[in-house]
Amino acid sequence: MACTLKMASLKNSVKLGCQYLLNHISTLILIPILVKILRLGPDQICEMWSSLHFSLFRILGSLLMTIFIAAVYHMSKPLSVYLVDYACFKPPASYRVPNATFVEHMRLSNKDNPEIVEFQRRMIQRSGLGDETCLAPANLYIPPIPSLEASRVEAEFILFTVIDDLLKKTGTKNKDIDILVVNCSIVSPTPSLSAMVINKFKLRTNIKSFNLSGMGCSASLISIDLARHLLQVHRDSCALVVSTEITTPNYYSGNDRSMVLINCLFRIGGAAILLSNKRADRGRSKYRLLNLVRTHKGTDDEAYRCIHQQEDSQGIKGVSLSKNLMVIAGETLKANITRIGPLVLPASEQLLFVFTLIARKILKLKWKPYIPDFKQAFEHFCIHAGGRAVIDEMQKKLKLSDEDVEASRMTLHGFGNISSSSIWYELNYIESKGRMKKGDRVWQIAFGSGFKCNSAVWKCNCTITTPTDGPWLDCVDRYPVSISISQVLDNYP
Repeated sequence: MACTLKMASLKNSVKLGCQYLLNHISTLILIPILVKILRLGPDQICEMWSSLHFSLFRILGSLLMTIFIAAVYHMSKPLSVYLVDYACFKPPASYRVPNATFVEHMRLSNKDNPEIVEFQRRMIQRSGLGDETCLAPANLYIPPIPSLEASRVEAEFILFTVIDDLLKKTGTKNKDIDILVVNCSIVSPTPSLSAMVINKFKLRTNIKSFNLSGMGCSASLISIDLARHLLQVHRDSCALVVSTEITTPNYYSGNDRSMVLINCLFRIGGAAILLSNKRADRGRSKYRLLNLVRTHKGTDDEAYRCIHQQEDSQGIKGVSLSKNLMVIAGETLKANITRIGPLVLPASEQLLFVFTLIARKILKLKWKPYIPDFKQAFEHFCIHAGGRAVIDEMQKKLKLSDEDVEASRMTLHGFGNISSSSIWYELNYIESKGRMKKGDRVWQIAFGSGFKCNSAVWKCNCTITTPTDGPWLDCVDRYPVSISISQVLDNYP
């Protein structure tokens, strides 16, 4: 036992030494050169300079060439995209559905099928959801009323509230918004949700508006990516991104166990984000977007159907979750990491990954795959709160601590699976705890139907003071709470 501990300690020491050497190699090379130059006397430095035979023409030519190259680089490099601020929807207390109330509601709605009620009771117990998650009023009727009109009422309440909050926070006028992107997966009415926003806030007639549907829980980062590309083309512009999922039509009243899980996990929520490429907004912005990487596994049939809206054998519409969802999520995450790793990881981690890959694939050594230490690249993690199983799997795959995934677990507990907006509630949790400092990097990871894994990396522009508003304002002091360890998904027949 003692020998094993010594070997592990030695291995960690060697790894830390290699990481320090590789990450500071440029400094280690420059120091001896600078020391040698400083040891030279004034006469020796002048003699060295004169030996270079620089003429005034050459100096001026080099200076002009340097200025020209710098100007070309500045004109050609992508515009920086800043996150000015964001707002998250806080449902009223009257929308709250404690777990006991949810189970009783299921019992009254499914009197003829006690087995499916018991299944949902077990799922809600193990889901990681607390007693303050919220549902739309239409889902609180017995039986629920999943009408189009009720869906519109829910959409208007969430979208209008959260956009109002954001515009007040940032002091942004309606006419200042150049780009609008709204995403909602299930509900796609005519006129669209983006048209609903334009009509309510009387946005400009030449606004570039987009409405994304069917993109699942990763849609917010897809919307951010779309806005980013538009901001690269249109200078001095602001983009408003709004992410939500309307829960009214999501209620499933059938008996298929793979489809009733949606009832247990999804809750009401939404977020609005203001992006800008204006130099004037740099100073007041909270974050700067560094990287955004999207991975799509839709070519694989199993991945494509693992989250699938369909009708059951009785013709009742719902969303089915596959048993292999966690396996597919892990594979998609691996593909996403392969692309984002070289963009964010220090040289030491990249070399260790390459050495391990060569040893396993070329030298055929029986080494375990090396999982890079992403905590060297990021200070904070916002993993989509899709369910306890999702968070557990990501924590295991990325070798994260309980503190690293605290924001995700507490968001799931306090608000449930709020689809694409969950990563913004998690970011707000970190801010509300006073943990976000200037220079900190945040990794947002979201998964969605298709199957997709999307990643965004943000860098904090300034130390953020504890917010005086937001969804965590009246409850963050009670968190974190202890949640017993168990799986969300059983092996249902």
